[in-house]
Amino acid sequence: MGEPLEYASEADRLVLSGLRSKGEAWVVGGWVRESLSGEPSTDMDIATTLLPEEVKELFPLSLMYGADYGTVVVRLDGFEGTWEVTTLRSEGGYGDGRRPDRVDFGVDINDDLSRRDFTINAMAYDSEWSLVDPFDGYSDLEDGILRSVGNAAERLGEDGLRVMRAYRFLASQKVAAMDSDLRDAVRDNISMLGMVSKERIGDEMGRTLVASNASSAISMMHDDGVIQQILPGLSANPQVVLCEDPVVNLALFCSVDERSSADLVALLRESLKMSTDELREIAFLHGARGVHLPSTIPEMRVFRAYLPELRQTRIINYYAGLGRDVSQFERSIAELSPLKAGNAPLVDGNTLSEVTGLEPGPRMGRLKGLLHRIQVERDLANQNDVLALLDELGWKDSEHEDWLTLGWP
Repeated sequence: MGEPLEYASEADRLVLSGLRSKGEAWVVGGWVRESLSGEPSTDMDIATTLLPEEVKELFPLSLMYGADYGTVVVRLDGFEGTWEVTTLRSEGGYGDGRRPDRVDFGVDINDDLSRRDFTINAMAYDSEWSLVDPFDGYSDLEDGILRSVGNAAERLGEDGLRVMRAYRFLASQKVAAMDSDLRDAVRDNISMLGMVSKERIGDEMGRTLVASNASSAISMMHDDGVIQQILPGLSANPQVVLCEDPVVNLALFCSVDERSSADLVALLRESLKMSTDELREIAFLHGARGVHLPSTIPEMRVFRAYLPELRQTRIINYYAGLGRDVSQFERSIAELSPLKAGNAPLVDGNTLSEVTGLEPGPRMGRLKGLLHRIQVERDLANQNDVLALLDELGWKDSEHEDWLTLGWP
């Protein structure tokens, strides 16, 4: 473990010194945990005795949208990034299982830490960079144990999202297991997730899916019934090899589900409130799960010309996660020469209409697509070579619905 001050940026120190010029301030949250693990962090959260309005006076660019709960998002002129600065507080009951019914501002850092979820999150650095650790969080961090602050059932009952957070921490490299009280409480409070917004659940799921030990955590979520709570009816496959892409990982997790891509997307949209782009990618991967990667040079040319680079990477990682050997394909695609004419079609609609006499419409569009595909497959370099294909295709006497176009799968 290095000295925590080593991980504090110039901007971090400016915010802390500004707060401490008018009151007290402690570094809290993940920044503390990560610095104790020897990992620099970019996001510093701060607890202070100052009220939100006083923080705003010190840092006029601050955002006040969390001020009712004591949180101000501090921004510094000339520096990137933000700092969540929260007034020391204690909380009343959680009637809706999501947010406190009452927030009381205070002056005692120990009271503030006592309201937090897990011991490894209930630590702080004071003005001398000494560790404030009333619940032995550092010991739990060293032992790789996730333990609640106080009564586990009470902590989880305050905010149902803490059920998801427990699994996310379990997926991290630093946590090996939940303690028995927390594990029992997690199982008993899974229904609390029904009171949490789908957006918050989706965010936690995404963060879990890219953690270093995501496979074991997802498997436990499956065994404990969490997956059925948040994705009802899903046939899930926890025994997959995950990568660093949450979209690929979620698609892998859903890979044994027999529903169509459209039906799977409908479930994920409703249950996790994922973005349209993410859902589009999962639909593509799910639809390609029974397809084999190209094995010939013409097929590989089409694959590379048609798919954006990110989608190429995703389908390779997806197949690797399903246990397929993709090493030969990766070598072959890497050795493939660039297309002489690039990916764009050499014959446009106007030229094709002049040569064939076809009017614009589905038939001409499909013929243009067919010529483009063969251009890519054969790596043709000029327009005349592509137009010469018209003499060998027999396009005049065939149904255009049957013609291939550039695409994969």
